Amino acid sequence: MASNSTKSFLADAGYGEQELDANSALMELDKGLRSGKLGEQCEAVVRFPRLFQKYPFPILINSAFLKLADVFRVGNNFLRLCVLKVTQQSEKHLEKILNVDEFVKRIFSVIHSNDPVARAITLRMLGSLASIIPERKNAHHSIRQSLDSHDNVEVEAAVFAAANFSAQSKDFAVGICNKISEMIQGLATPVDLKLKLIPILQHMHHDAILASSARQLLQQLVTSYPSTKMVIVSLHTFTLLAASSLVDTPKQIQLLLQYLKNDPRKAVKRLTIQDLKLLASKTPHTWSRENIQALCECALQTPYDSLKLGMLSVLSTLSGTIAIKHYFSTVTGNVSSPPRSSDLVKLAQECCYHNNRGIAAHGVRVLTNITVSCQEKDLLALEQDAVFGLESLLVLCSQDGNPGAQATLKIALNCMVKLAKGRPHLSQSVVETLLTQLHSAQDAARILMCHCLAAIAMQLPVLGDGMLGDLMELYKVIGRSATDKQQELLVSLATVIFVASQKALSVESKAVIKQQLESVSNGWTVYRIARQASRMGNHDMAKELYQSLLTQVASEHFYFWLNSLKEFSHAEQCLTGLQEENYSSALSCIAESLKFYHKGIASLTAASTPLNPLSFQCEFVKLRIDLLQAFSQLICTCNSLKTSPPPAIATTIAMTLGNDLQRCGRISNQMKQSMEEFRSLASRYGDLYQASFDADSATLRNVELQQQSCLLISHAIEALILDPESASFQEYGSAGTAHADSEYERRMMSVYNHVLEEVESLNRKYTPVSYMHTACLCNAIIALLKVPLSFQRYFFQKLQSTSIKLALSPSPRNPAEPIAVQNNQQLALKVEGVVQHGSKPGLFRKIQSVCLNVSSTLQSKSGQDYKIPIDNMTNEMEQRVEPHNDYFSTQFLLNFAILGTHNITVESSVKDANGIVWKTGPRTTIFVKSLEDPYSQQIRLQQQQAQQPLQQQQQRNAYTRF
Repeated sequence: MASNSTKSFLADAGYGEQELDANSALMELDKGLRSGKLGEQCEAVVRFPRLFQKYPFPILINSAFLKLADVFRVGNNFLRLCVLKVTQQSEKHLEKILNVDEFVKRIFSVIHSNDPVARAITLRMLGSLASIIPERKNAHHSIRQSLDSHDNVEVEAAVFAAANFSAQSKDFAVGICNKISEMIQGLATPVDLKLKLIPILQHMHHDAILASSARQLLQQLVTSYPSTKMVIVSLHTFTLLAASSLVDTPKQIQLLLQYLKNDPRKAVKRLTIQDLKLLASKTPHTWSRENIQALCECALQTPYDSLKLGMLSVLSTLSGTIAIKHYFSTVTGNVSSPPRSSDLVKLAQECCYHNNRGIAAHGVRVLTNITVSCQEKDLLALEQDAVFGLESLLVLCSQDGNPGAQATLKIALNCMVKLAKGRPHLSQSVVETLLTQLHSAQDAARILMCHCLAAIAMQLPVLGDGMLGDLMELYKVIGRSATDKQQELLVSLATVIFVASQKALSVESKAVIKQQLESVSNGWTVYRIARQASRMGNHDMAKELYQSLLTQVASEHFYFWLNSLKEFSHAEQCLTGLQEENYSSALSCIAESLKFYHKGIASLTAASTPLNPLSFQCEFVKLRIDLLQAFSQLICTCNSLKTSPPPAIATTIAMTLGNDLQRCGRISNQMKQSMEEFRSLASRYGDLYQASFDADSATLRNVELQQQSCLLISHAIEALILDPESASFQEYGSAGTAHADSEYERRMMSVYNHVLEEVESLNRKYTPVSYMHTACLCNAIIALLKVPLSFQRYFFQKLQSTSIKLALSPSPRNPAEPIAVQNNQQLALKVEGVVQHGSKPGLFRKIQSVCLNVSSTLQSKSGQDYKIPIDNMTNEMEQRVEPHNDYFSTQFLLNFAILGTHNITVESSVKDANGIVWKTGPRTTIFVKSLEDPYSQQIRLQQQQAQQPLQQQQQRNAYTRF
């Protein structure tokens, strides 16, 4: 775990390796392809996917695939097989092949071979290329012909190709449907071939008529061929077709339930359960109450635990969707069947205490989902059933160390978190159960239970100081050995302790944790605990732990990283001494904190490397420094009302200027500057938010809270001093109603609401600026700073990594060299891009589209000034493109009518699935030199030559007059 987290923190996906130039790498592989030795040729072929991963742009991929096509055309079958595997591995790069016709021509030439194996490999190759050649009639014809072949290998390859082309091409699917139907129903076709042909019908969903004919054929097959294998394959194909075509899903659910109820074969029942689960996850809205009722009846009647487990897994999937609300809304409308007596509730209650752990887990999950989703009064009694079921499952699984028990325990703990969030009044009993069970549980179970406790306590303040004693006693007991489980448990339990002690750790707690860490822990465990302390705002503990680690790292960059964290923790610790109404000590605390922050940012800059620039961390800390300085400046400004009161003539000046605020003296201008500074900081926090596409939601919420703090103070200055008449409180009033996901957020929201109430009570009550106003502002600052800052996960760890790589064409050989273009022509700028991901793509959010912004500015003019329309002087364009297989390309037409050197900037930003725009970059620049076209140049020279004799004549005339 240590190595994984370190990797994600340092650099993801190996973007910064020392690499060969793309052409050199291709030339190196080309040498291998031309080698006379078969082994070297094969080695060269199998290295192509890695080349595509490194250089994913069309110009290289096109050349590489053409070379592979040549190898396929002239090589032996083993080389062809290698090329086929490379093509299948590189499926997402196929659409970047520019010369598709030439590529397919070289591949297709092998289809006329006398060797059936070569033809079979070619068919599989064509099937793998179906996404880029869906409508090639010669490929369609070859597949139809090969289906009639007498060679089994060729027929199987034709079936593979037919399935791929049916998925991509409507014409092919319509044409092949009858052929497949005849083959399946034909007596001459072997059964094993029929079993391979039937799954092709799942792709017949291009229109309603085709889907209907495929359904009729499958219906006949299910009836005509009752053997187990045929029924299983036909039913599964039926399900996949229904899931794709959508219109026949309710019918398919009924058919599957019918087979589940009436067919005695266990294999068929298992298949129907598997398909029902697929439809439950894909289309839960199509399940009627009768469907769920029928499934409940089957589950209640079956004597087999394995089948009951499967049916309950379908019901537990449905219980987390809209289907469960529909089920109970229908039930409650019917007077004769109260919800508590419904079959679903009976089944869940019966299974909660089942001796099979899996069945019990699904029963508890169904009860929990019903309790959370349905708020009717009749269902309130189910709350206790859900809690008791969870408690019994917890006791059962926490004593068992095998993987099955741990998986079941995870389900139970997830249900506990969901129940505590959905029904907060139950959270106290859930937490007490967990704390009681912690003492007797296995280490593996303790870790999971600690995670659950922390998750509940982060949402709701349920871990009181009274429970801290139990946790500290447990912390003393664990950690007798340095095993991985014990180390993980130390971290998990320390996290719960940090969450429980919301204000600050007591001296005894710190002593216990440090003693345990000194005895058995390794450096990585200490670092993880320190990281959790920083996240929870226990900066005094974090500082000591970072200090102890400074001498235990092997790299200079790691030393500077830990040193910066120590300084930041020390800086935040300085702010814990703030006291209300004591403004001079507040200034000294902020000054002390800034001193350590400046030390820390210097160390953080030294910790950054080209591979890991720590841009988010540096910007976040710089903003924190600027925010503290702005707070300090505002307190000084408030104090200046006492140290530098307005002069005696201030009222006269105010009346003369017509500005009532001038009677307050210089403080009015200083307040205006402060307000603008806080608004500027809020804007910078907004920019940081937009640049953090890969950050987790908690980190983004933290940045948002910092931005709201700046906006709050700027609003307070405006409402109290600068413009009390027009100040509005409606837009800020709802800020505290949102559900807070952490203690830090809860405390910040509480401060916001308190400050707004104070500002609203003072607003328009006293004439600005009075000592009441300045005291209110200073108290607001102190209240905000007294909440310990939380350093969230993204500050330490990058779980998702997304970057965009742009390539512009035309591009100069030398980056500083401009591209020449004539001023009467337009430049067609092609922008290609590749989206690169780390190890967990799309963990928090995915790229929906890429916004490309192209702008040009004139760097230096050459030649004469002409009167040119303003439209021709600049280029400002934006296009939005959707990446396909992580690749996108588009073109811009740019006009350079003014002679000289122009600077073109291409900047990319991304839009996620929710429509939010993120400024991820990158920003690429090229230079263009606009030259005068030859015809205009020739005319200008002729005009100059015609003007020269005239000028000389005028000069001679002037001389003769003299």
